[in-house]
Amino acid sequence: MIIPVLICVISFALMLQFFVSYCRSVIAAGKKTELSPQVREIAGIRDDKLDQDEFVRLVQLLRLCPGSGEDGGEIRAVGVYYSMLYALRGMFRPMLPRIARWAEAERESCSYFAAVTLDRRITYSRELLAQHMSGHV
Repeated sequence: MIIPVLICVISFALMLQFFVSYCRSVIAAGKKTELSPQVREIAGIRDDKLDQDEFVRLVQLLRLCPGSGEDGGEIRAVGVYYSMLYALRGMFRPMLPRIARWAEAERESCSYFAAVTLDRRITYSRELLAQHMSGHV
């Protein structure tokens, strides 16, 4: 009885480790991108450091902007990661504030990723509009 439970626990831990690594690599790729003035204006971003709680609002803006369909899985994965970080921060804030600070920094990175994704979607929408307009001229 204990062996199957142990296998399940180890499998879950390995899958969780892979998921966290995947999310962190997606977020790290977004950190290399500078936000355009247009997305800064639309999203109300004043500097490069976004508040950790901006993620939800930025995802709502993402839902309003059509995309190519390539980033939906990444957005969902980072959203789950963001929620996990929220829970982790809440659990460790009283006992281990260092881990809570790390989780807050990661949540800020998630917000920046959402802003970068919004920027990509805005660019994609503009390109679609330009193609549409050039086809009708």
